Order: sequence, then structure tokens, then C-alpha cells
Amino acid sequence: MIGRFFHVIGAKLLALAQTTGEMLQQLAQTFYYFKEAPRNLPSIFRQMKDIGNDTLPIAALMAFFVGMVLALQTGTQLAVYGTQNVIGAIVGLSMVKELGPVMTSILVAGRVGSAMAAEIGAMKVYEEIDALKTLEINPVRYLAMPRMIACLLAVPALTVFSIIIGILGGGFISSFTPRINVPLNVYFDNLILALDYTEIFKGLLKATVFGGIIAHVGCYVGFSTTGGARGIGRSTTRAVVMGFLLIMVANYFLTRMTL
Repeated sequence: MIGRFFHVIGAKLLALAQTTGEMLQQLAQTFYYFKEAPRNLPSIFRQMKDIGNDTLPIAALMAFFVGMVLALQTGTQLAVYGTQNVIGAIVGLSMVKELGPVMTSILVAGRVGSAMAAEIGAMKVYEEIDALKTLEINPVRYLAMPRMIACLLAVPALTVFSIIIGILGGGFISSFTPRINVPLNVYFDNLILALDYTEIFKGLLKATVFGGIIAHVGCYVGFSTTGGARGIGRSTTRAVVMGFLLIMVANYFLTRMTL
């Protein structure tokens, strides 16, 4: 029993080390092929549309309600102590530093990361990637690099949009909820006093890193897909779970680094 236990643990550690090495190798290849970006602009713009433009409606709805809930929960508690006027600063900092980048990235990982894994996984299963290699087209350059650049650009832009909508949602609730009753001018005055370029930069840095994680995980899982249609389904789930996990881990370390 003890020998079997250590055998299972060792196998898991070896699999983790192999996965980490393969992901780092693919990441290095993806960055190497950034030099080919000018020749792949149509593909990059198409991916940016899929990631950013097609996600805008649901991102706006999510951010608006997140901002409203944040203002409602925080404002009612602050009103007990008569300090509800600072609600604009609290909503603004929360959306810029944490909720905006994290919630938007999770949304993109669930919607776009899974689609990347499914699309590339289907190409792998049906031997389309082998056909690309036969034509001397590097799959990382052709498939992973445009998606990585698109995510690095689109996710921060989508995050800025979500932050603005979330702040507007918080202002709407703050001014029209009787228990809070903070005028919009007071709300935005406190918001402006609390925010500076450093805080905005920290939020956009997180969004950029999260965008890279989403694209890299989706492409890596897609390239490693095996097992037909069932394997594509497993890869889709794996991409979402791995993306969520790495976003949360990266969020912790980025927060520690930027305190």
C-alpha cells in the first residue's frame, strides 16, 4: 500500500513537471513568433473581434450588476456609521484593482478560452494540425501567436469597458437608493480623489497577464487534445478549470507584487 501510494504521488508529480515544461516551451515559441505578427494582422483582428467585441454585451451586463451589488452591500453598511459618502472611492478602487480584471478575465476564460481549446482540439483530433506541418506551417505561429496577441490587447480593453460600466452601476445605486442617498457629484468626486494612474496601471497589468494566461492555456490544451469527440469535450472543461485556477494564482502574486 505504501509503495503504491508513493508510486501514484510520483506519477502525478512527473505529469505536473511534464505539463509545466511543455507549457513553458510552447510559451517561448509563441513569444518567438511575435516577430511574425505584421504578416498575420487579419487573423489577429479576427481573434480580437471574437474576444472583445462579441463579449461586450455580457461583460457590460455583468459589470453593471457587480457595481450595483458592491455599492448596495457596502453603502448600506457605511450608512450605519454615516460614512456613505466614500462609496465612490470604494467602488472605484474595487473595480479597478480587483473586480474588473478578475471578473472580466474569468468571463473571457469561460467563453473564449474554452472555444480556443475546442477549436484547436478539433483540428488536432481530425489531423488538420498534421496537415499544417506537412505544408511547413508552424502550428504555434499560425494558431497560438495570433490568439495570444489578440488576448493581450483585447482583455485589457474589455476590462476598461467593464470598469467604467461597473462604476456607473455603483453610482446609479448610490444616488437612487434611499438608505445610501449619495449624489452623483459626491460619488464621482470621491472616486476621482481615490484613483490615480498607479492604481489604473496595476489593474491593466493584471488584465494583460490574465489575457496571456487565457490564450496560452486554451492553445496548449487544444494542442494536447486526444481521444476524438470525447477528448474535445474533456479539453474544453480542462481549459476552463485550468484557466480559472491560474488566473486566481496569478492574481494573488500580482497583488503581492503591486502592494
